[in-house]
Amino acid sequence: MTRDPMGFALSMMNRLAANPLLDRLGLRTPLERTAYHGTRTGFRALAVAGREFNRVNNWLPRKRLPQGSAPDLFDLSLSDDQRMITDLLGRFARDELRTAAGIADETREIPDNITSAAADLGLPLYAIPEEFGGVAEHQSPVTNVLIAEQLAWGDMGLATALLAPFSVAQAITRWGTGEQQSRYLPAFCGEKPPVATIAIDEPTPLFDPLVLQTSARRTDTGYALTGLKNAVVRGGSAELLLIAAQMGGQPRLFIVEAGTPGVRVKADPAMGLRASGTCQLLLENVELPSDALLGDDDFDYQNFLDCGALLRCGLAIGTAQAVQDYVIPYCNDRNAFGEPVSHRQSVAFMISNLAIETDSMRMLTWRAASRLEQGLPAHRETTLARLLCNEKAMEAGSNGVQLLGGHGFVKEHPVERWYRDLRSVATLVGGLHA
Repeated sequence: MTRDPMGFALSMMNRLAANPLLDRLGLRTPLERTAYHGTRTGFRALAVAGREFNRVNNWLPRKRLPQGSAPDLFDLSLSDDQRMITDLLGRFARDELRTAAGIADETREIPDNITSAAADLGLPLYAIPEEFGGVAEHQSPVTNVLIAEQLAWGDMGLATALLAPFSVAQAITRWGTGEQQSRYLPAFCGEKPPVATIAIDEPTPLFDPLVLQTSARRTDTGYALTGLKNAVVRGGSAELLLIAAQMGGQPRLFIVEAGTPGVRVKADPAMGLRASGTCQLLLENVELPSDALLGDDDFDYQNFLDCGALLRCGLAIGTAQAVQDYVIPYCNDRNAFGEPVSHRQSVAFMISNLAIETDSMRMLTWRAASRLEQGLPAHRETTLARLLCNEKAMEAGSNGVQLLGGHGFVKEHPVERWYRDLRSVATLVGGLHA
């Protein structure tokens, strides 16, 4: 992130907010509210500056963000920018997402006030180079995972919905041509960024994202897509779609704008992630121009999938952490047979295992993201993180329900929703990109 005076001021404000003296003086809540709203206003200013910069007549040259630098020593501490981002999003998750999650789950859509608040935060700015109005200086999968963790602590369904446009901006930044970047990226830096999403998953048994049933063929004017996609996050309201299709024996991504003839949307309600508004996309000979193919010879589909897997791991970690943070005080306060249920050895062991496994998920995911950030081979590490998160995320949700007993089965407590959301980690493949 650009370290301008606003950035330094906000960094100091966040450090001040961490001072324990504030609790004794009763100043923590007012200061946190000031930091939260101040950061929203600051990022709005950055977005306006980006829009002014991007008012050009000609396309800008393609911009590729550099890799992150490798540290001299193994260090898991966060940078000042990462601490500022996690503090900001942590407050947003606690104050906005957590309170709106229940209604969003019932209505199966993201509330307007959450969309507006997220736009003020300017999430896509973290993915877009300064030349196109963003604040990103280098590729940072680690920061992206941290963002996913913080948002998912508030609610995984809402986090998935908010990260969909962020993921599209990441993919266009990473692989888009200069023409594609100049056309689409400045819009994400505006006051009302477009709703965008990625469509990969297909309703086929043993779905393999490397062998897609959706096909693309070349035409005289460009390409034509045919196929069926499911579990597309915010697909019904998306203004921009990245659709994966098989072409010439290789999977590729195609940029499809809203209103393109041949794209039909059908509701696809799921067990979890209801707030993300999942739907099906039926593609019937969708005609696309020649510049709709994302990127050129440097496009790496496997790397694209690995980045998405890490972002989904971040969502799993954040939700598992939410389960842990909820069940500990519940079990300490809930009495049975004259003592807190946390005094039972079986309960204490279950909670400690939840903490161990959540941190294990976090360490494997951070390791893989760090290697990606440095440009090192990371497919093996990403696969290990994904497999562990697939297994332990479902276990965390199940144990959270178990620890609450009968209360884990009712909507009065959010654990039943987290259980349903965590089941999606192992069942869905695409839709996100880090």
